Amino acid sequence: MTEKTPILMWFRRDLRLSDHAALTAACASGRPVIPLFIHDPLVAELGAAPKWRLGLGVGALADRLAKMESRLILRRGADALTVLQELITQTGAGGVYWSRLYDPASVARDKDIKETLKEQGLEVRSFGGHLMFEPWTVETKTGGYYKVYTPFWNAVKELGVDTPRAAPKQIPAPEVWPDSDELDQWEMDAAMNRGADVVRPFVQLGELAAQDRLARFTADKIASYKDNRNLPGVDGTSNLSENLSLGEISPHQCWQAGERAMQEGKQGAETFLKELVWREFAYHLMHHTPHLLKSSWRKEWDAFPWKTDGESAEVMAWKQGRTGVPFVDAAMRELYVTGRMHNRARMIVASYLTKHLMTDWRIGMAWFEDTLIDWDPASNAMGWQWTAGSGPDASPFFRVFNPETQLDKFDPERAYTSRWIAEDRGKPHKDALAYFDAVPRSWSLSADADYPDPVVPLAEGRARALDAYENREF
Repeated sequence: MTEKTPILMWFRRDLRLSDHAALTAACASGRPVIPLFIHDPLVAELGAAPKWRLGLGVGALADRLAKMESRLILRRGADALTVLQELITQTGAGGVYWSRLYDPASVARDKDIKETLKEQGLEVRSFGGHLMFEPWTVETKTGGYYKVYTPFWNAVKELGVDTPRAAPKQIPAPEVWPDSDELDQWEMDAAMNRGADVVRPFVQLGELAAQDRLARFTADKIASYKDNRNLPGVDGTSNLSENLSLGEISPHQCWQAGERAMQEGKQGAETFLKELVWREFAYHLMHHTPHLLKSSWRKEWDAFPWKTDGESAEVMAWKQGRTGVPFVDAAMRELYVTGRMHNRARMIVASYLTKHLMTDWRIGMAWFEDTLIDWDPASNAMGWQWTAGSGPDASPFFRVFNPETQLDKFDPERAYTSRWIAEDRGKPHKDALAYFDAVPRSWSLSADADYPDPVVPLAEGRARALDAYENREF
């Protein structure tokens, strides 16, 4: 290897230049750096909204790199290893750097690539950055992993978080750039259909927008975050999940801003830090118990008599936001219009599906996997299993959220439901009407229709769920 031997900087879910350990190391080497994004099967398998949002993020990263007189090379292939080997041959690259991912499929892919390329004499380095604490570095006093959040929080809150790195001032370019695909050719927006135009105004795209979002949150909203984060009709959250999921901002940057706010005496700052650690806890569990993504974390819950028909009339009413339960329906419509859903609402819709409708949590998890622009494998699985009662440190199954009393408590003025439900209203909110522009035409939904009666009366659904729980066979 010489000072002119390029490094392939493989971007994945780390679409930023600042606080990027892999990119910083590549640039510090003094060798040419070739930024790369690969459309491999793990990208191809993404749901409609996550894939579309990833495509937007890749485009924003390409623009950032171009302004630094660099480029983002785009390549598509049947497997990432073959793409890398082809580029190594074409460019004479001597190394590949990347930021670690932690879901089982990515871990298996990356392990195979690292072993193969090292055997071929290549330098292969992986770096942290998607998490503040590598999952294998946090252990209980007996050497095991944490299964309950509060002890996990107590263990990591005093560990200290690495200071975020500045973006490189220059990215050394190769003498000759390899060919690149055109992003539009990948059609990453195809499955969104007409919904893309509806959701797009709600996207805060790219690293600079993410940093601005964080700055505005810590300046204006973090002080009241502890209370306002539970009010779906109030803009009281950071909304950073969209950017964190794709690494447009790092958790270290968020932590530093939260710590600074706490030092300034802003009351909601510690709660914000705890939410960042909840994300870490989800990854901690996914690393140690990867079956979290596909099967009940508590194995006995595999025997629970959940319904498994994802196309039943009840489940379709849930997906369409037509259950006749305003809190549930408002949340599902917010999802279709914005690509996100308020966290309190996520708990309500998950509880309703798994308890009132007695439907398997995996059906809901898969729907979110297809419709969320802030989809995250660990957080999505953890959230659904927590609400369903089958997961670690879970809400007990017999805790059945009542959507009516929850609405009275957290949306007493009905700001949330008024924004998202159009039927039977003289002058519906524009966002409520936008829902009908976003959904598939095959659903044949109209704002002029009457609002539906409940598909299952709440008292009946609750009683059915509790009866199933009391008579379970485990």
